[in-house]
Amino acid sequence: MTSTSATPSVLSTYGWDHAWAEAFAPYDAQGLLPGRVVRVDRGQCDVVTADGTVRADTAFVTPHDPLKVVCTGDWVAVEPAGNPRYVRAYLPRRTAFVRSASSKRSEGQILAANVDQAVIAVSLAVELDLGRIERFAALAWESGAQPLVVLTKADLVPDPVTRAHLVQDVETSAPGVPVFTVSARDGDGLDVLAAVASGGTTVLLGQSGAGKSTLANALLGEDVMAVQAARDVDGKGRHTTTTRNLLALPGGGVLIDTPGLRGVGLWDAGGGVGQVFSEIEALAEGCRFHDCAHESEPGCAVQQAIDDGDLPQRRLDSYRKLVRENQRIVAQSDARLRAEIRKDWKRKGAEARAAMEVKRGGYRR
Repeated sequence: MTSTSATPSVLSTYGWDHAWAEAFAPYDAQGLLPGRVVRVDRGQCDVVTADGTVRADTAFVTPHDPLKVVCTGDWVAVEPAGNPRYVRAYLPRRTAFVRSASSKRSEGQILAANVDQAVIAVSLAVELDLGRIERFAALAWESGAQPLVVLTKADLVPDPVTRAHLVQDVETSAPGVPVFTVSARDGDGLDVLAAVASGGTTVLLGQSGAGKSTLANALLGEDVMAVQAARDVDGKGRHTTTTRNLLALPGGGVLIDTPGLRGVGLWDAGGGVGQVFSEIEALAEGCRFHDCAHESEPGCAVQQAIDDGDLPQRRLDSYRKLVRENQRIVAQSDARLRAEIRKDWKRKGAEARAAMEVKRGGYRR
């Protein structure tokens, strides 16, 4: 039996600590080995253990719930021998980055587990999509990780004033989220990002062409991830990364690089949405009605802030969009909430019809 208290420092490099050792104790008593999943592919996974990296089968821990499958970043209990070896269990996750599956089915997809920082890579080669940044940040906050926005390809915006304005736009759209500018080409800003990433597990997120693989290579100090040029017309690239890979960084910490995400659907991320739009939710507390939709209700503090120029209309539109999307996702698995939403739709429809009658002079007592 291998005591986890004597586990070599190789696992410490990947984030193993005393709390993980305590959680693993029951599996240690069974003679199983602790390890961290560095890659998952079609029911098989690569697991780094004290004895080296092993290939293991996940058949014993493949439930019907897609959120409970083994994923990159999991700490697992793996058999010490066998052909094939099997993963017998994974330890309770500290954080989990989940999005709505890119299908018409009502289910989520877990992208990475036990993440400390979620780096949202955004290319400065194209116009900033603030709505997409807000969406990524909401998912990151909901996961339990600390989101960061990294504006890549900063060498394409050499003017410091313009660059500062872009950073300010992102900071306004993602309150509480640090924003960095980085150029992997000339190394500008990489030292700051490397210092942040050394503090645990960092996942790289973003669209294809955002420069994630180039950024990963720069942090790793070698060309580990394949890189392809982005299209000149829209700055988008192909999926050079096709799986989620966990890699140890030379300066400490580990990095999970993910494929480019075309779709980033919310998955029960109400808390994350509230965090991203904290100023709107704070304003809403001053509205006359507790269920104010912030449209045309009297005494709406949110609309007043827009009228006063303190809140951009774009922010409110984005907030409404993400709230509605999240409600739809949650309602698909919550019959009571579905009924409440339908009731609310009917109420608002009746109010709208009544308002139109008044406007047309057709109001009857």
